[in-house]
Amino acid sequence: MGFGILAAFLALGVLAAEGLFSDRPRLTRAYLGLTFGLMMMMWLPSVWAFKFNFTVAAQWWALGTAFVLSLALFLLGRPWKRGRPQILGMPPKLMLLIVPLLILSFYLQYTHTLRPVDGALHAGQSTYGDLCLHLGIATGLRGAAYPPEYTLLPGTMLGYPFLSDAMATTMLLFGAPLRWAFIVTGTLMMGLVYWGFLLLSWELTRSRRAVVIAFLLMSLNGGLGFLYTFDGAFRDGFSKLKDALFGFYLTPTNMPDLNLRWVNGIADLMIPQRTLLAGWTTCVPALMLLAQAIRRREESVRIEPLGPVHVVTEVDGGLKDFAVLGVWAGMMPMIHTHSFFALGLISLGAFGYLVVKSEDRLRVTRNFLVFGAIALALALPQLITWTFPQTEGGGSLKFHLDWVNNGDNGMIDGWLWFWVKNVGLVFLLLVPAALSQEKRGRALSVGALVVFLVAETVLFQPNPYDNNKLFYVAFLLMLPLVADYVVRIYDKVSGIRWRAFLLGAFMVASTLSGAITLAREAISDYELFSADEVQAADYIEKTAPRDAVVLTGGQHNNPVAALAGRELVCGTGTYLYFHGVSYQRQQQAARDLYEDPVDRAPLFDVYRVDYVYISSYERGSYAVDESFFQRSFPVCYQNGEVTVYAVSARARASSGL
Repeated sequence: MGFGILAAFLALGVLAAEGLFSDRPRLTRAYLGLTFGLMMMMWLPSVWAFKFNFTVAAQWWALGTAFVLSLALFLLGRPWKRGRPQILGMPPKLMLLIVPLLILSFYLQYTHTLRPVDGALHAGQSTYGDLCLHLGIATGLRGAAYPPEYTLLPGTMLGYPFLSDAMATTMLLFGAPLRWAFIVTGTLMMGLVYWGFLLLSWELTRSRRAVVIAFLLMSLNGGLGFLYTFDGAFRDGFSKLKDALFGFYLTPTNMPDLNLRWVNGIADLMIPQRTLLAGWTTCVPALMLLAQAIRRREESVRIEPLGPVHVVTEVDGGLKDFAVLGVWAGMMPMIHTHSFFALGLISLGAFGYLVVKSEDRLRVTRNFLVFGAIALALALPQLITWTFPQTEGGGSLKFHLDWVNNGDNGMIDGWLWFWVKNVGLVFLLLVPAALSQEKRGRALSVGALVVFLVAETVLFQPNPYDNNKLFYVAFLLMLPLVADYVVRIYDKVSGIRWRAFLLGAFMVASTLSGAITLAREAISDYELFSADEVQAADYIEKTAPRDAVVLTGGQHNNPVAALAGRELVCGTGTYLYFHGVSYQRQQQAARDLYEDPVDRAPLFDVYRVDYVYISSYERGSYAVDESFFQRSFPVCYQNGEVTVYAVSARARASSGL
């Protein structure tokens, strides 16, 4: 039934899009509808959770709301009176580009998400670190009061964007397995990102060749790290290449020792970072809607030797387009705050350019003011409730020049070389590609430049690396323009005999690092939870009260938090620190309870501890006074690796003790 709920939201999204986007081509309407359906599934249950908590009741109210909203949009759009689409549709054959990438994406989701191996659960290289955070949010939201709190730090509001994980929680409440709820929604969102990028590329280029080039540059993106890999391979008998394919984070797109930090978007962003994936799922269509709102297009066709080429003329975008975009953007902050911010910066930059260059500045100003006012009206309550308190509380906002290239001892690499070796040859084409565009392309390029300048100078979280979530949105927007520029250059140098070879060399240099990284990711395999840990978590899931508090260690791959979704005295600092959350007091309390439970016994009541979980991790991290626990509390579960003690009266009752 969990998958049925997902299908229902998707169907309602398609229904809404038939009315809301009735002037778009069929492929575009279907794409926007599926994306809107996911956005409703992320948002509406949480709206009703303020009244019903995150329960089955909230899900039914959310589905009913989605039905009413979608039906209203369908009827208001009057699609049965639809004429010829005002926007030129993408050739359907280009959709074939998605097929191999979608198969790879499903395979990576399948192998990287709690893959069962002899009772244990495995992950891949990229998901070994991040997956447990998202699992814990999804399992911890079941029945949660709103606004929800961190299960890793009870009493602290969950300020991290959680709606992509809440979508999985909806499925869990209706019986979907945790693993498959993540695999299905993760693969679906990746497919929508690919589909949306094709449509965005077509909207900006109207060139089949440019779309193909842009898609390859997006999916196999990577810098010049392969030069280091192969240089080491030739010198050391190919051991460096073996390390890249079998070592832990030694791929040519992610070598911190060599200051290579521009990772492959699929392997290291979309697969492990579920929140970013949801952000791209909603941001890519927003960029397309922005591009269409700036300039509507009508088609004419000119026949050339390589086939029909679509020639376009400008048509004014209506106020409705900007209003719809405002609502869309306003839903994004708690899906992915960085994507929302990047979209805002791009829009601001495009607005500035258009005001200067447009003959009808009043119309441009009116349209963008409507867009901005609606987006801010919807976004500010989210930002004020969740984002700003966490950012300010963690002291995350500060000036920091040159992203991760600025270390403790100053600049690590020269500015230009850093970006070229990280992003690749594409970086050298960004400016000429922007200058080659007409008004709309230049406006969007200015917006991308604004994102780049802000991300280059300001940090918004404790980890400087996370500014790549801003850089990448600008990068995705610029790739179609770069591809269009490459095609133009290729056509202009028709007299050069080796132009096909030069284009091939450019594509190999731009994609080889990414290809190696994806190959490594496809064969990576690491145990995330042992069979004993899985069995212990299953016991807690089946017997412990939904709001039980468990004393565990601070490991990031914590089975109690990730698989059972129960609250901990203090979870891992690996997540909490980078979210800007203060956790040191609770962390010390957990240590005191393990190491000095006699003198610190009142802390069991202060933190409402129901269970104590002891495994080899806790024994290795703390000087655990196990004799105290053996004397004081009954064992409610035990296997070869894990012992669980029932501390509170309700824990003992739930365990039948």
